[in-house]
Amino acid sequence: MKKLYAPWRTHYARGVAPKPKNDNGAASDCVFCTQFQQSDDHENGVLRRFTHTVVMLNKYPYNAGHLMVLPLQHSGTLHQLTANARQEMIELVSQAQHIVTTVLGAHGVNIGINAGKAAGAGIPAHLHVHVLPRFEGDTNFMPILCNTKAISVDLSVIYAQLKPAFDAIVLAP
Repeated sequence: MKKLYAPWRTHYARGVAPKPKNDNGAASDCVFCTQFQQSDDHENGVLRRFTHTVVMLNKYPYNAGHLMVLPLQHSGTLHQLTANARQEMIELVSQAQHIVTTVLGAHGVNIGINAGKAAGAGIPAHLHVHVLPRFEGDTNFMPILCNTKAISVDLSVIYAQLKPAFDAIVLAP
């Protein structure tokens, strides 16, 4: 089996063990919970906050437009979420797939949950669904020969392209 060595993600993924919760029910050292408590959504890549979930850009994307849909509730499993939170997450994953296809012109989309450290979750204490746009020809020789994946789009540009589409989402009550 080959392994992806990605030391640039170390700072972001530190503290993957469950942390004690603060008065708001958020883990005090969870990178996601910390970002949810901050107000600078643009800086944190938060495209939109919903009742139970948040849609945000991945700060360390595997491809241009790599999104995550996360519950506001600090939980490592789907089972621990409320039914409303699970339902809203899946609806937003569906919306995100449509948006990256139409707005970014993605030719395909990988959607996945890595539930638990053994399943590959970099931050297993806070569940998140990856929505990863794929483009024909988005792979080349660099990952094979140079162990490098080039992502040629600025996150600020992607944010500006996607933000209006997420702002326009109206979820059924």
